[in-house]
Parts: sequence; C-alpha cells; structure tokens
Amino acid sequence: MAVSPAAPADVGSLSPATLQRPYRPPLYCQIMTQKRRNNGRSKHGRGHVKPVRCSNCARCVPKDKAIKRFLIRNMVEQAAIRDLSEASVFEEYALPKLYIKMHYCVSCAIHSKIVRVRSVAGRKDRAPPQRFRGFQKDAKKPVAPKA
Repeated sequence: MAVSPAAPADVGSLSPATLQRPYRPPLYCQIMTQKRRNNGRSKHGRGHVKPVRCSNCARCVPKDKAIKRFLIRNMVEQAAIRDLSEASVFEEYALPKLYIKMHYCVSCAIHSKIVRVRSVAGRKDRAPPQRFRGFQKDAKKPVAPKA
C-alpha cells in the first residue's frame, strides 16, 4: 500500500489533540463585525430612546438614529416680499424666518440626497462636511475681459 507524501506515516502516533479541529469559542463569546463605530445610533448608555416620525414617509425611527436637519425659510413667500416692503412704514425690516426641524429615516435621507453613502474609509472621517455658502451680497463678481 502506497502512502501519499502529504499524509502522516502513522496516524496512531499522533495525539488526539492534534487530530481535533482548532478551538472555536461558543457563539455567545464571538464578537460580530461592526459597520459603524456607534452602530448607526447615538444613544450611548441609554437602553431605550423614544421614536420620532419621519417627515417624508412617517416611519417610526428612534430619535437618536433619525437624521435631523433644520429647514430655514422666510415666513413670507418671495412674491409677497415686495408688497410688504412697499406697504411697510419701516425702511429696513428684517422679515422673520421659519425654522422647522425635520426628522428623516435613513432610507428617505439617502433617497432625497440629504446624506450620501460613504466608503469604509470615508465612514471613519468624523469631521463635519464643508459648509456650502450659496449667495453672498457683498461678493464682487469677476468681470470677463472683453476681446
């Protein structure tokens, strides 16, 4: 009988410990992998958090998991601002703004591009994104040279 070179010559000489599978701890001792450092929530130490409703689809979302954004709008629509300024006694009257706190579930926030999907390396970046400043009153517009 020919013995293959990979197999040991005498199996009986090996101890039973080497023939067994390597030790694997039971399931309750194994640590699952984490996608995010905070598991997608910010409830550190709290057992339960009250739910809020998504502003878009009315889904119940834990308050710490919901994506929260402030919607800042003028109380008066753009068409009526001129009428108010003409009828007003005051020269420079600052119109009040409407501040609404919007709560979104994760799927609605991704769908409406409030948050974006980030790579594994991008998820580790905890710095807030750069603020986008749209319109500035005092900014000088560059003039193109006439040819």
